Amino acid sequence: MSVTSLPTAPPAPFPEGYDVRARITELRLSAFAGHRRAAFPLGAVTLFAGPSGSGKSTALAAYEALARLGGGVALEEVFPDPSSWVPDRARPDAEGRRGFRIGCTADGAGGPVQLDVAVQAEPRLRIVGERLSADGVVLLETALRDPGRRTVQAAWHTAGAAPVTRAPLPDDVLGTTLLPLRVAGKTDGQRRVLAAAEQMVVALRSVFPCDPAPARMRVPVPTGSGRLLPGCDNLADVLSRTRTECGRRHAQLVEVVRAGCAGPVTDLAVERLRDGTVRALLDRGDGHRTELARLGDGELRYVALALVLLTGPGVLEVDAPGEVPDALRTLTVLADGFDRCLDPGQRAQLLATAARMGERGHIRCVGAISDPAWAAGTPGVTVVHLRP
Repeated sequence: MSVTSLPTAPPAPFPEGYDVRARITELRLSAFAGHRRAAFPLGAVTLFAGPSGSGKSTALAAYEALARLGGGVALEEVFPDPSSWVPDRARPDAEGRRGFRIGCTADGAGGPVQLDVAVQAEPRLRIVGERLSADGVVLLETALRDPGRRTVQAAWHTAGAAPVTRAPLPDDVLGTTLLPLRVAGKTDGQRRVLAAAEQMVVALRSVFPCDPAPARMRVPVPTGSGRLLPGCDNLADVLSRTRTECGRRHAQLVEVVRAGCAGPVTDLAVERLRDGTVRALLDRGDGHRTELARLGDGELRYVALALVLLTGPGVLEVDAPGEVPDALRTLTVLADGFDRCLDPGQRAQLLATAARMGERGHIRCVGAISDPAWAAGTPGVTVVHLRP
């Protein structure tokens, strides 16, 4: 193990304007599907751009996988078909093993923290190595020592009577998520490890993968929790809640919808039907209301994505860390096909909305688009160009 002693000097004060919210600022794909030794910076709004086959969706899939692992989801649930993520033409070693590597950086109150994970896909799915580090110091490291056991050997700092603690951890769950249950936090070293692990987990857990499905959005839905699903099927149910809970945000939503939908729009309303379901409508202001079911796919996706960007974890179906104050966490929306079915005006308005919300700090967006030309140069937007 390469775990070393931790410095005990007090942390330096935050520079003026430093953002202490836990957030993912870099995605690393050392060997994942078509990506090799790639490091992608992630800003408040990041768009992966490139033609089909360039790896846009793959990058978002890696981000989502890390988020689910950070939420404590078991490896086999995150990667039901792990071999599909092994790089093409990757040759197995002498023992028939193949796999992939993914990682990320989480910035926040503790400064940048790096997490890198090595996954064995064949012959048995398992985590064979994990490293959590900060400031060039490895805080947690795991390694597969005995292939016959379903554990990995882990080492993390204690900085007490024994400078390092070693113990077996399961090979199907991210070790970083288990540290708060294993580390007492009695020494400076332990507290440093806990702070880094908690910052990484908080940054990863608040992720909302979103891909609105217009066909399902056209059907009236029963009332429920009022939390938006990733496919936005229950858009009408969520609107029935948000339009009464926060008039200011609803007014902002109506303003954005007005800019992207044909014809006059004075409100985004909800109607309860006799069978107990609800449907959403555009109020035209002249006594006429248009069912959202009559809108085209582009308008429906536009309305749904606008709602996502203008709400938050209390409305979206995400595993938000409720024990963390809102001021220390941020929600990241993953939107594959960000511009799918949208016309030039709609995509520009939606991107401007994402940038405006990203500037406020609580909502970040990572999307995928085909043509980078329309998004290039937009203030507050990072465009990552990919090639097959």
